[in-house]
Amino acid sequence: MSSAETRADRRADRAADHAGGVLVLAATPIGNPDDASPRLRRLLVEADVVAAEDTRRLHGLAGRLGLEVGGRVVSYHEHNETARADDLLDVVEGGGTVLVVTDAGMPSVSDPGYRVVTRAVERGLSVTTAPGPSAVLAALAVSGIATDRFTFEGFPPRKPGERRRAFEALASERRTMVFFEAPHRIADTLDAMAEAFGADRPAAVCRELTKTYEEVLRGGLGELAARAVAEPLRGEICVVVAGAPAAAASVEELVDEVLERVAAGERLKEAVAAVAEASGVGGGGVSKRDLYAAALAARAS
Repeated sequence: MSSAETRADRRADRAADHAGGVLVLAATPIGNPDDASPRLRRLLVEADVVAAEDTRRLHGLAGRLGLEVGGRVVSYHEHNETARADDLLDVVEGGGTVLVVTDAGMPSVSDPGYRVVTRAVERGLSVTTAPGPSAVLAALAVSGIATDRFTFEGFPPRKPGERRRAFEALASERRTMVFFEAPHRIADTLDAMAEAFGADRPAAVCRELTKTYEEVLRGGLGELAARAVAEPLRGEICVVVAGAPAAAASVEELVDEVLERVAAGERLKEAVAAVAEASGVGGGGVSKRDLYAAALAARAS
């Protein structure tokens, strides 16, 4: 059986599995080609249409993977994604597989892809993903900063005034924040972050993730900003910034919580210990002795 017949048979099988075809958003390597998943490799060969952010980079990736793209290749980038969405989805509606890839990482995450997905949903067509490398998660994982709760903020505004206002609005954000930034703007961005978040706010600058010259710089924002000026950074960059520390509660603010626990049947000493310990989570905290004395005074009044 020829390779063309094999691809046709596989497409027929996929059409049976996905009535009306399927739109697939596939993650591509963010640096190391070996991170390409087996599923991505298969889709590059078997998809009817491959919509790529940069067709030259797509063919370069395929060459490094030792593959030949089997379907029709079209460009799909920020300047034509709205206009081209329905053309791609017509292929899906006709029973075909359309693969959407960007230069690195997952489509629609600070890259083209969102508009074709929303249009596919409007048209009632099948959408799925071929998961894989993510610069956001890779940076978060190696940053050494809390990962239990985080927010992805994408690229900061380019204009200084807008950037400053954006960071000021995030100054009290408690979750870890992940940003993308271009190398020629990273020094200014780190300086603006230090001003808005505080020079001592922990952060990590992660560049060239999974590549030969991968580097992670950790420290306070002020220190990192100075380093970026002294040693210009190159390559793809993610910045991970610790969330704002919890504001320390006062003894007076916690007395009511202690008395509520006591009213519910808890012993005063145990209630004080529990509330004082909880007040220290995330920084700050109050003295058990001061809280106990304040609770006694409140009960006596």
